[in-house]
Amino acid sequence: MAGSLVFPAGVLFSFLLALARVSGVVVFLPLPGLRNTPDTTRVVLALSLTLCLYSSWPAAPAVAPGLVTLTLWMIAEASFGVMLGLLVSVLVESFQLGAQILGLQAGFSYASTVDPGSQADSTVLQVFAQLLASSLFFALGLHREVIALLATSFRTIPPGTFAPNLNMAQAVIGFVATLFSTGLRVAFPVLALLLLVDIALALLGRMQAQLQLLTVAFPAKMLAALGFFALTLWVMPTVAESAFRKSMEAATRILGR
Repeated sequence: MAGSLVFPAGVLFSFLLALARVSGVVVFLPLPGLRNTPDTTRVVLALSLTLCLYSSWPAAPAVAPGLVTLTLWMIAEASFGVMLGLLVSVLVESFQLGAQILGLQAGFSYASTVDPGSQADSTVLQVFAQLLASSLFFALGLHREVIALLATSFRTIPPGTFAPNLNMAQAVIGFVATLFSTGLRVAFPVLALLLLVDIALALLGRMQAQLQLLTVAFPAKMLAALGFFALTLWVMPTVAESAFRKSMEAATRILGR
């Protein structure tokens, strides 16, 4: 009778460790409104993904770990999941960074709305960039790659064997570089146009000192920013996919493949 309980206990340990890793990734998934959904919804999502990855779970431990050992393993798995989740979130964070830089220069910092993700006041462009990045995440099929990454991580770094190393530190540093570079790629085309608008208004004000250009500058810059940003939307899928590929390359280095 006691021997028949070994297998279910081993499956339970594998499930708990896999759930800890998946939960760390789910926290950073770019799903609109996920952070404000009830806790039950997020728990169900994490449980569903964990059960869907059942075929990739590691083999049950031969010897049942103690409570302290199991707790340390779960903390390590949650940390590893958070690291992978950060790499996944590079898409939304970089687009928000670019929108923040752009909104400040275009004058949209005076127009705020409620961010559906954090329920805090955010600029209009920042909220739009978040929704755009979340839509591209699913439109480009990147959610499937996240699930495949989780399945691969169970095979290359089985639960209970995670240990930080130099490759992981380099991947995190690369994540920060990708975050800033993608944000600048999103904002720079419009920033260049706004610079030209500022130069044109400055020259016009120099030639015609009696003109009151202060009341014209803000509307002109806002309209120019919106119009040119709309023209650059067709390249955003390419930018988003490039940023996500870089984050997946960093995740691959972490997994040692």
